[in-house]
Amino acid sequence: MSSPAAPTARPAAPARRRRRRLDSSLIVGIALIAVIVIGAILVASVGRNFFSAGNIRDILTGMSVLGFVAIGQTLVILCASLDLSVPYVVSLSSLIAADLMAGDPANIPVAVLAVIVVAAAIGLVNGLIVTKLRVNGFIATLGTGLIIKGYLDSNYKGTSGEVPWEFQLIGATGVGPVPVSTLIMLAVALAGAFFLARTRTGNHMFAVGGNEQVARLSGIRTARPVLVAHMLCSITAALAGLLLASRLGVGSPTVGTQGGYDLLSIAAVVLGGTLLMGGRGSIWGTIGGVAIFAVVDNVMSVMQVNPFLKDVVRGIVIVAAVAVYTSRQLDRRRPRFGPGSGASEPPTTAPEPERTGRAEAKA
Repeated sequence: MSSPAAPTARPAAPARRRRRRLDSSLIVGIALIAVIVIGAILVASVGRNFFSAGNIRDILTGMSVLGFVAIGQTLVILCASLDLSVPYVVSLSSLIAADLMAGDPANIPVAVLAVIVVAAAIGLVNGLIVTKLRVNGFIATLGTGLIIKGYLDSNYKGTSGEVPWEFQLIGATGVGPVPVSTLIMLAVALAGAFFLARTRTGNHMFAVGGNEQVARLSGIRTARPVLVAHMLCSITAALAGLLLASRLGVGSPTVGTQGGYDLLSIAAVVLGGTLLMGGRGSIWGTIGGVAIFAVVDNVMSVMQVNPFLKDVVRGIVIVAAVAVYTSRQLDRRRPRFGPGSGASEPPTTAPEPERTGRAEAKA
């Protein structure tokens, strides 16, 4: 009589797992909606309209630069690595672009290409240090960033170069309330999401971040996804540098570090539901994390909150998000052996045919 009950009990576990896979996306979406609602109420309390075209434009503009950096950081973190060189790549890219453009629109294609090539080379060096020398990504990219910083401090004492007006239009124009820079950032996010979902290298990034040893035993060349992730991360940081050069009209050796894009990009990625240890996450979750930061910063700016309190609020948001995701992760990843582990389940189901057979023998 007990055998018919066994097949009906098994689908419950996959159903629970399917529901849990949606948790990170749902949490990010709910958090973003909650932040928007609370922000609208707070802004209305000081006599301003949160949903005005100008305010929406300000929020989307604030998303653009951090969005570029966070997209690339997502790829690196999915591979269980980090990239702390991104703020220096941002600054270097703005300087290379402004110097090569020199106020001449004809130089724009050459300058953009040079920036992308230099950024890709930096990312390749980061990836080679991590994969070939087996240096932790945190240390490897920190060292690379300090090398770039030393070069910037030695060769630049202030702003340099000149960006032509035609290139400045990228940072100054928009389609309705949506800036062109935000549209470009969303296009890059779409390309990144397609890359992760539809390409072999993208799928290998999840595998390498989840368990590098298992991925290697499965026949995956584990070095390639990490190399590609670091190169793409540096390229997206270079795009952020190009955007900042477009907005400033010049290159700046400190524009990346002043923005704090290294830690903020990591925070946006974690806030978007990507595991800091790698293996699981999404580009769109990261964009949601970037949007939350942009809304919070906008609300505090409108309410004229002390700028130092912004870091306090950001810290609270980050800690709360990590606490939520950590509790979910501990609940999902049960121990492989011991009480409460999946290993204890088979003995409760495997002996079932034997008990049924004994029952039939008694009958």
